Amino acid sequence: MAKEIQPNTPGYTTVSIYDQNYHLRGQDPNHIRQLADLVDSKMRAVAAQGRTVDSLRVAVLAALNLADELSQTTVVDSNEGRMRTAHLSRLLDEVLEDDRKTG
Repeated sequence: MAKEIQPNTPGYTTVSIYDQNYHLRGQDPNHIRQLADLVDSKMRAVAAQGRTVDSLRVAVLAALNLADELSQTTVVDSNEGRMRTAHLSRLLDEVLEDDRKTG
């Protein structure tokens, strides 16, 4: 059985996204909270417009909306954009891995 991470564990930031708590690691807790707030608000907006109550479907639709917004932004330095994408991908992998362990 996976060890559950306790709230306030050093190095972790606890956030709530779509009424689920996640304990995330990262260098900047404020940035993690801002990202979590963005994802939470996007999921709630998607849920308010749709008919589905399945949180996975809501998450996928929110991710598609965020990806669309990201694709429409102009990245001045394409290398910076690739590094940012890799960073966001690692954060997503961490969230999914933590979710699998505690799921």
